[in-house]
Amino acid sequence: MARATFYFQGDLNFFLPRHQQGVNFIYQFKERPSIKDTIESLGVPHPEVNSIVVNGKAVDFSYLVRDEDRIVVYPISVTPKIIPTIPLQPPLPKIPRFILDVHLGKLASSLRMLGFDTLYRNDYEDAQIAFVASQDKRIVLTRDKGVLMRNLVIHGYYIRETEPDKQIIEVLKRFNLSNVVQPFQRCIRCNGILTPVAKELIVDQLPQRTKQEIDYFHRCNSCRQIYWQGAHYERMEKFVRQVLFRTREHLSTKTIVKSERNYVFHQLSVNSCS
Repeated sequence: MARATFYFQGDLNFFLPRHQQGVNFIYQFKERPSIKDTIESLGVPHPEVNSIVVNGKAVDFSYLVRDEDRIVVYPISVTPKIIPTIPLQPPLPKIPRFILDVHLGKLASSLRMLGFDTLYRNDYEDAQIAFVASQDKRIVLTRDKGVLMRNLVIHGYYIRETEPDKQIIEVLKRFNLSNVVQPFQRCIRCNGILTPVAKELIVDQLPQRTKQEIDYFHRCNSCRQIYWQGAHYERMEKFVRQVLFRTREHLSTKTIVKSERNYVFHQLSVNSCS
């Protein structure tokens, strides 16, 4: 039986059993498996791996594991000290688009609230997620390692946090998105774009009190949901401010508040009419 020694750097240890975390461990194998298949057999999805070093030299996913290999696997957040390296993940778009699995409905709503193109349905099959991600060049966000291990998935990330309010912070930090947030530009319900709509065009769809008190409205260009600045506005505005504050730790509070004034908080609404 052939043997190779593995060591996983940084947050890749999240995917390993405790006795393999932060230590060299032996992996036994027959024939010569690809290093990509071997890494995934150990529980680490390929989109989480950015570099691999074997016996002091960088390799790509096609490398075939040999007896006595010493292998170090690096996440996105850790760069090998050797030169040259072979980055295994293609560059992300400046403003990424997402597709989320069935476990992440609240995260999907938060991403849409912040202006990010986010596909989500509670009946997506794993194969469908992988196919759509491949066709549309979307990043897969999931709590299911099996989704990320599908060959069609190029960009993907396993959400570590279990609480929705922490998940949105995790995503913004992982993909450096705090400076491209555009709150209240998308429909939280369907991901469509919100555009201004004249009150007289929708007045027959509004509650009586809203007709009397509100003059400015937006409508989703996809599902036609109507939005206005209603009772929940302050709560949602506070949520956006807290998210931005927690993801911009290097900025002062004054700087954050100043930058938020560029957003259209005072015009876009957060209440809707079914």
